[in-house]
Amino acid sequence: MGPLLGGALIGLAVVMMLIVNGSVTGISGIVGNTLKLELGPSAWRPMFVVGLLLSIPVVFLFQGEMPPYLIEADTTMLAVAGLLVGVGTRIGNGCTSGHGVCGIANLSPRSIVATLVFMATAALVVYFVRHGGV
Repeated sequence: MGPLLGGALIGLAVVMMLIVNGSVTGISGIVGNTLKLELGPSAWRPMFVVGLLLSIPVVFLFQGEMPPYLIEADTTMLAVAGLLVGVGTRIGNGCTSGHGVCGIANLSPRSIVATLVFMATAALVVYFVRHGGV
């Protein structure tokens, strides 16, 4: 039931962002522009990021425990992966939320291609890391 509710909330949040702000909910763009520390019309961005971070204790509050996560990579591998994801979102002009959720919903050909590319890349990386000895 949790994933269904989470998906519905993501969909609701995306629609609300479009209606209230007139913009696509692209997390990488929101976080990137938050780091610019601009005031005025973009002052909502830091509040959005805080809301994302507050979702973690809210899950804990309602479930009584955090879901188990197993990360089988060392800190260096995680840092390199994070850097590559950041570079990829800049090159691709968006991330999974912008292209995968909002762009596909708008039938954007660019977003459909971008989503196919990053999903295929993710699948290949997982395959090679798990079976190719990388």
